[in-house]
Amino acid sequence: MRVNARFEGVAEQQVEYLVATQGVSVSEVLRLSVEKYYQSVRGEQAKKLQFLGPYIGTAHSGRGDLSANYKAELASILAAKINPTP
Repeated sequence: MRVNARFEGVAEQQVEYLVATQGVSVSEVLRLSVEKYYQSVRGEQAKKLQFLGPYIGTAHSGRGDLSANYKAELASILAAKINPTP
């Protein structure tokens, strides 16, 4: 993919600094920046999904009250995580 972007002001200075201090091209700075941003966004999504893990696939668990009591269940799981019993 070819990208044409305009950087001005602080963003331009930041890119120039990275090019000079890291000894890489502008293209490499942008590639690495996109990679880091992508990993950050993917990490945030993974964190959000980890809390849903106990509820995924429970449709056929025999628990007919889960949709009505999910808040209490979630509170219980989080409380156990924050204050684990020895």
